[in-house]
Amino acid sequence: MHTATAPFTLVFWKEGRTHERRAGYRGTSTEFGDIILTAPLPRKTTPGSLVSEVRGSSIPTATFETRGLHTEAADLPTLNRSTLRVGDAMVHLTRNRFGLTHRARALRFRYGGDRYSLFAHNRKQFVLRREADAEDPGVSITAKQSGFGGNKQLSVRVAGRAVAADIALVTLFAGVDRAPLTRGGAIRAALARPARLFAESQS
Repeated sequence: MHTATAPFTLVFWKEGRTHERRAGYRGTSTEFGDIILTAPLPRKTTPGSLVSEVRGSSIPTATFETRGLHTEAADLPTLNRSTLRVGDAMVHLTRNRFGLTHRARALRFRYGGDRYSLFAHNRKQFVLRREADAEDPGVSITAKQSGFGGNKQLSVRVAGRAVAADIALVTLFAGVDRAPLTRGGAIRAALARPARLFAESQS
């Protein structure tokens, strides 16, 4: 059901240590109930991959998974070699790595017959859009991460009428490394990854 959605804020949480550590954001939406993002799941439960997961009382469970050697040098799932699942559906992702603008570099996919795009304003703020069609005007959801350490927050604002999948998706992408969606972020990530892989190999 499409619902007008009030702004809501999720707060950072963390528990456990090393390979059993869990962290992410959690809170409540007036319209969609409790929401909890774990980003990523403990590595001991997902060997060989990095997985972020969002669950809630009134939203579908969604996961974003990355596999490959590069996950050893990552804190969050990356857009490379990734798999998005919403409920029981696997969602195919596309993006233009060489786009010159943020919109051109957007991540695009289709779920439940709806077309979506995700683009970044910067490393802290991003927008998820469900495109308009003949039956629905679509929705635009802006998410912004702020704060430091244990005081981090994720603020979400919805323009239009959202469905449960929209809320699950925008929250999930807060638990994904979105750096490649901006040119500067992609360059920084490419430069940092080899150095971190080397450091990991020496530890």
